[in-house]
Amino acid sequence: MRWEAPAKLNLSLLVSPPRPDGYHPLQSLVQTIEWCDHLSFEEVDDAGDHVEIDHPEIDPDDNLITRALQAVRGIRDFPGQRIVVSKVLPVGAGVGGGSSNAAATLLAAARIAGVPRDEVAPLAPGLGADVPLFLVGGTLMMGGIGERLTEERPLQAVAFAVAIPPFRLDTARVYAKWDELHGPEGEALPDRALPPSLRGGMPIRNDLTPAAIAVEPDLAEFVAELRARWEMPVLLTGSGSGCFAMFPGLDEAKDAAEAVLDICSVSVGVEARPRGVAMLPEPTLN
Repeated sequence: MRWEAPAKLNLSLLVSPPRPDGYHPLQSLVQTIEWCDHLSFEEVDDAGDHVEIDHPEIDPDDNLITRALQAVRGIRDFPGQRIVVSKVLPVGAGVGGGSSNAAATLLAAARIAGVPRDEVAPLAPGLGADVPLFLVGGTLMMGGIGERLTEERPLQAVAFAVAIPPFRLDTARVYAKWDELHGPEGEALPDRALPPSLRGGMPIRNDLTPAAIAVEPDLAEFVAELRARWEMPVLLTGSGSGCFAMFPGLDEAKDAAEAVLDICSVSVGVEARPRGVAMLPEPTLN
């Protein structure tokens, strides 16, 4: 059984002061995109799970995938699994790769165990604030600490150039810096700089941008270089370090991504994705 786990972009991220439990309420317009990790699941003879993931910074024995498996086993047990992850999405870049992997694992494990989807969906917030959005995908308004999701009208005539710098940012450090700076707002893009489908709605800004730059000053230079080359407004996704700009078509987005490869660890031009994690059809044998 094979699954794809997409990235997301925070088209807007409005942050509020922390609650007594330390979590920051937020309002975010989120879009899943056609940039995916791939996971395969195969039953093994022994009782344990084996996660094979081609990334040196991810512990194969303790990660969001293993935690998702354990969460579903709290509802119903199922045989041990060999999970092979083809890791494409960068870590520490604000595109939600780990959360998306967890969402794919929740639904895969539910299918293996014979548990209805609506019984595993409530497990998602306990794995991470971004995990619930990947169960739905598309264009979403996210509220609370990620648990409130409202489907929005799909974006029209928009593609994205996504640029990941050669450094990463730690989410907890960025939020702590935001608190230290007394909750600054990000710079909102004017309506004239937005695709028509985003005009006249919520402010398009990322409130974590000032804090992310304070944590990693090189981010300011990176964003400035992207703006100069693309001649387009540039936004941070999540707590960074990934950045993006919106273009009217996929060809333009791909050209923009190619134009900044020399300053990025990775850059891609991608379309909006109308869904979240998804099981792939099995290949047919000729």
